[in-house]
Amino acid sequence: MALYIRNARTDAGEPLELILEGGKILASGPRLVPPMGCETLDARGMTAAAGVLDMHVHLREPGFEYKEDIESGGCAAAAGGVTAVACMPNTRPVTDTPERVRHILDRAAAVSPVHVLPIAAISVGEKGEELTDFEALAASGAVAFSDDGVPVMSDALMRAAMLRAKPLGLPVISHCEDFGFEGPYPASRRHPLLGEDLVITNMEESMAARDIALSLETGAPVHIAHISTAVSAELVRRAKRLGAPVTCETCPHYLLLDESTVAVSGANAKMNPPLRTARDRAAMLDAVCDGTVDAIVTDHAPHSAEEKARPLESAPNGIIGLETLIGGALTALRGRLPLGRILEKLTAAPHRLLGLEAPSLEPGSAADITLIDPDERWTLREEDIHSRSKNSPFIGMEFVGRANITIVNGKTVFSR
Repeated sequence: MALYIRNARTDAGEPLELILEGGKILASGPRLVPPMGCETLDARGMTAAAGVLDMHVHLREPGFEYKEDIESGGCAAAAGGVTAVACMPNTRPVTDTPERVRHILDRAAAVSPVHVLPIAAISVGEKGEELTDFEALAASGAVAFSDDGVPVMSDALMRAAMLRAKPLGLPVISHCEDFGFEGPYPASRRHPLLGEDLVITNMEESMAARDIALSLETGAPVHIAHISTAVSAELVRRAKRLGAPVTCETCPHYLLLDESTVAVSGANAKMNPPLRTARDRAAMLDAVCDGTVDAIVTDHAPHSAEEKARPLESAPNGIIGLETLIGGALTALRGRLPLGRILEKLTAAPHRLLGLEAPSLEPGSAADITLIDPDERWTLREEDIHSRSKNSPFIGMEFVGRANITIVNGKTVFSR
């Protein structure tokens, strides 16, 4: 059955109606004539966004299903207005073979209300010793390569990974954490083009500098995950000015929160990279607005209540975020960026970064649509969270902007 969406708006505020059929957008425009017998959805007061993709998610399956699994993570994504997620490979076993990639795809097809795109490991077992079979993993459906959760410490292995992924058109996603960091030291220790004036003060910045240097050296792309500091942002900014194929992402928690949140939320505000200073938070907002940051993601990392109840120093890193991605981005950037530019960092940008066709609201495009009220005020309550885990520092926080209806393949998978 066709679905007719009426009274919606574009991100520019223009009237929009849509007809969806067969998993595609059949027609779009300001005034449409719906087919006989179709289902009608009134989207008055809501903005339509095409293809919200969170390209950095931990679904925990296989191996850690007590925290989250593909079904519960997919339901959380749908409740947050996310129509597709790219899941990291640090599962048990690690997603490092074509068979494990296909298992995730098959499982997602059976139980997830949203699209699931597997990211494969850079190294076998994420041990940082031997590259996985990039070509076979890409052929099986992997959309990127990352050892996220642990860094690739070997310069030679990371260089080889970037060069191996380049002809496949798939990104290498760098988890920037230099276990060998001893500092502070100037960025020019990693590459003279990055300048003497920047001082590297932590593991994130040190590894970001290394991988940017590798990209400058080889011409191979690299995507820097979850950047959180002013120096990391400036490193990426300068690399882009030099023409290096470097991209990056950040998360709503680095745009909305700073290190003072830990005193209030305890282990629910403990993550890696950690929350930084108020100055770093301001720099991250600037980096999103000036285009240094390409995409906004969650780094959705569920943990059980028992794990997060441990003392702060022994509690695991990570927070959930799928249900606050859109609200968090809209709240943080309200008044700083037009709605369309914010949504672009949640939709078209992550698709481009993963080498996928950018979504649109034009006829022929995939009928993956989120209907958002950009002005709705709402507060996150623990009892409303759909994720299996509840480890969020945003519980009790008010947001402005909310996803209310999620449509995947032309079918409504969540309605508030």
